Amino acid sequence: MDRIQKEENESRLLHSAASHSATSAGRAFTEQTDPWRTRYERDRDRIIHCSAFRRLMYKTQVFVNHVGDNQRTRLTHSLEVTQVSRSLANALDLNESLCESIALAHDLGHPPFGHSGEVLLNEKMKDHGGFAHNRQSLRIVDILERRSPEYRGLNLTEETKNCLKKHEEVIDSTTGNKLRFPLLEAQLVDLADSTAYHYHDIDDGIREKILDPVKMENELEIWALAIEESRKRHSNQSDGILLWRRATNEILGMTIADVRAESHTRLTAAQGMTTVEAQAGEHRLIGHSPKFKSLVAEMHKYLYENMYFNEEINWQVRRSTELLDKVFDEVLVQPEHIPDRFLDTADSTMHAACDFVSGMTDRYVGSIARTLGILPAY
Repeated sequence: MDRIQKEENESRLLHSAASHSATSAGRAFTEQTDPWRTRYERDRDRIIHCSAFRRLMYKTQVFVNHVGDNQRTRLTHSLEVTQVSRSLANALDLNESLCESIALAHDLGHPPFGHSGEVLLNEKMKDHGGFAHNRQSLRIVDILERRSPEYRGLNLTEETKNCLKKHEEVIDSTTGNKLRFPLLEAQLVDLADSTAYHYHDIDDGIREKILDPVKMENELEIWALAIEESRKRHSNQSDGILLWRRATNEILGMTIADVRAESHTRLTAAQGMTTVEAQAGEHRLIGHSPKFKSLVAEMHKYLYENMYFNEEINWQVRRSTELLDKVFDEVLVQPEHIPDRFLDTADSTMHAACDFVSGMTDRYVGSIARTLGILPAY
């Protein structure tokens, strides 16, 4: 199937408010269209092949990357978000390729050592505009990656880039008017992101004995529901790791099913609405049902109280972030260690150091610390 056929299928099959690749606002640098791939498929392929995406393999999600071999990393998290996004986009007649591109790129700007690393860099850069991984993701695909002699960045479509601007003002590129919500595909990936990390953090937390699945039955309603359903399906399992894994999968399935059912109802009522009309509407068209939204909020709170603030995790993250702090300071003292490509694209040595350090993997922080003469914290 060539690009023209794919675009015709989008026009015929996608919801009226979905993003259609044929009507994309295009790229900053005009390129010849691909005969086989749609614009969003090209975005996806460029993201997969970029170096920032590969580095996600060695960046912390929750557990510091070098501590174990089974825990999720930023890369595996991004792949799980992509899987959830594709499943939902397909079921809701939204643009699957755009969702895939957003999901694969949404964490490119994360620094080493997870959110702790982001907090550190934001503090370091407080007098220079601060640091946020969403903005950095956009900076990576727009400026820092280099795949062509003709332009900087990956030259992604405006839609993919705009969808990376989480929590920022949404502007209609045609009229310049402010819009209430991002594209439907961005709304979907945002929910897929939280769905994926709730699922895999419970899975990792139980395996690493940070979370007690027996105790959770009495303390977390969504877990009790998932355990009950798993026991119905697997009557030979009363307790144990296989039942708990099935219950974790049950949470994932329940969450996806709720988003699909609730969003389908909203999208059906909005049939005929344009993309911009959906963005300017009173309510989001992608979301959880009210009851399930409260279950997810309770689960999110439970994970913060019982896992994300757990000292067994945090002491590893803390000592690693202390090393990152020293590396950042020493890079400013020895700026000759900053590669020229970062100096060429930044307006100051401070911003060049931030681009350099934020792009490091967990293990490279230890490597360059030794080069800089810093004794690693581990």
